[in-house]
Amino acid sequence: MNEIADRLAAVHTEIAAAAVRAGRSAEEIELVAVSKTHPPETLLAALDAGQCVFGENRVQEARAKIPLLPGRARWHLIGHLQKNKIRHALAAGFELYHGLDTLELAREFDRIAEEAGQFPRVLLEVNVAGETSKFGFSPDQLRAEMEALLALGRLQIEGLMTIPPFAPEAENSRPFFIALRELRDRLQAEFRVPLPRLSMGMSGDFAVAVEEGATLVRVGTAIFGTRRGKAWKPAGDAASFDD
Repeated sequence: MNEIADRLAAVHTEIAAAAVRAGRSAEEIELVAVSKTHPPETLLAALDAGQCVFGENRVQEARAKIPLLPGRARWHLIGHLQKNKIRHALAAGFELYHGLDTLELAREFDRIAEEAGQFPRVLLEVNVAGETSKFGFSPDQLRAEMEALLALGRLQIEGLMTIPPFAPEAENSRPFFIALRELRDRLQAEFRVPLPRLSMGMSGDFAVAVEEGATLVRVGTAIFGTRRGKAWKPAGDAASFDD
């Protein structure tokens, strides 16, 4: 599994170079290793190479993996959270939720978090390109609903997240990263609330995201190689992982 260690080192080198170009410190950027579909032994190799934060898209897949890794592993939920998975997600122990994408979902999440005695840390997903195939608030919708979101007593809103349209060239993602950062800045000024975290950038464009202010980059293929076609599940487990 030395290949994973080498790939991690290459990603960190690229993050550091992008940070220098932007006049930032590489310590400002947290690498989230997107581990969906990959087996626990692969994640363990990354953990042994120094990677502690893993991003999972599916609650059920994450819940199967988390007990199999040492406690120093930390977990982010980076995919869409369905209402019927909120209790399972809270029980799994994710430290950050990247994809809170509607006020309705936020209210339900807040209600269940109160029942569970938790104060989940969340990012608000913004569909900056207006793609009908993607989840997320539109920028105007988020501004209109921000006061209601901030009134939810259990949710700790720490920033914004986006997924730009697929593009063969990383530079094509830059306008969308700029748009997210500028939206964050406007919301901070208007609502007088700190939103320090920006989750943006994946394997193909994370360096550009760092140049434009990302504090979290979600990188999978550049670390683990091509993603497996199906969600990972324990051998012999016939339960559905389609959540």
